[in-house]
Amino acid sequence: MSTQESPLYVFVGSYANQEDNGVKVFTLDEKSGSLTLKHEYAGLRNPTFLNVDAARGRLYAIADITKESGNKVGIGVSFAIDKETGELTELNRAEMAANTTCHIQRDRDSRFLTVTSYHGGMIGLSAIGEKGTIGAVLDTAQHVGASTGVDPQDKPHPHSSFYSPDGRYLFVQDLGLDRIVAYRLDDEQGKLIYHNETVIRTGGGPRHFVFHPGGEFAYVINELDSTVTAFRYDAENGVLSEIQTISTLPKEFDGENGCAEITISGDGRYVYGSNRGHDSIVVYQVQEGSGELKVVQHISTEGGHPRHFALTPIGNYLIAANRDGNNLVTYLVDKEQGTLTWTGHSTEASKPVCVIPVYLS
Repeated sequence: MSTQESPLYVFVGSYANQEDNGVKVFTLDEKSGSLTLKHEYAGLRNPTFLNVDAARGRLYAIADITKESGNKVGIGVSFAIDKETGELTELNRAEMAANTTCHIQRDRDSRFLTVTSYHGGMIGLSAIGEKGTIGAVLDTAQHVGASTGVDPQDKPHPHSSFYSPDGRYLFVQDLGLDRIVAYRLDDEQGKLIYHNETVIRTGGGPRHFVFHPGGEFAYVINELDSTVTAFRYDAENGVLSEIQTISTLPKEFDGENGCAEITISGDGRYVYGSNRGHDSIVVYQVQEGSGELKVVQHISTEGGHPRHFALTPIGNYLIAANRDGNNLVTYLVDKEQGTLTWTGHSTEASKPVCVIPVYLS
């Protein structure tokens, strides 16, 4: 899609008080890499993670509320997106988990949403209505156990959920267990059926996950030990087999660090990960045939605590969200080399946690 056919919208979720504008909508100038604020939405507490259904013009956000009992619970909020302006109109709110949530995901056919509760140690599955509203909770999956026994690995802490390319399986990264727990999605009954577990090395802390576009490999970024683990993926049986674990940090760095987001280029040639502490993006080249990774670059995120980042749909820009830097930073991507060059643009945004660039038409 050319940049003249449709604006490139950038949806941003953040930590925020209810009265603050926690969800923001920008447009990206694909000639300069600059961001322009178009719309803001208040009324939600901590709308940190988002999911955008570009085809249907819907946005889903997590948030939290406090019940009369004093317990915090996770809700989901659905919005209609005006494809001409990017403006958001709230459709509905629905409780999705019995504790606060940190991640929301949508299945391939836009029939279901899954939310991940780090503090509750569980996953929730909810229906999506015909008009894109959030429906009833259909199923929950509670994790049990521990890894090292030392906080934060003294109890389950699932951090994200990602569907397999064919939509049959849901892979849940549990930082507290050092495991990726896989479920089979029973879309007829609306149930999550336990499938298997993949063990990550002790103390790794798996956080976010991405499949290779070809489907034969997958990669998880491990928050606690600053590594990425590469897997070969058996799609027929829904099985991950470890190939390699590689550091996200330069050899000379000896400070504290925790990883956050991981993604892969559309052509499957480069993997990107974020370091919080070193405050950088690491770039890896995917080795053809083996799926192993080789470090290409480390580049500063020009702000503290890069909680999230994303490649634009065409892959010509990367946008980093620095939670502690309170800014969004854009990079030009060399699609042949995989390397990043800062555009010089840094845009103010309070405590950004999630950034999603999409075309809406």
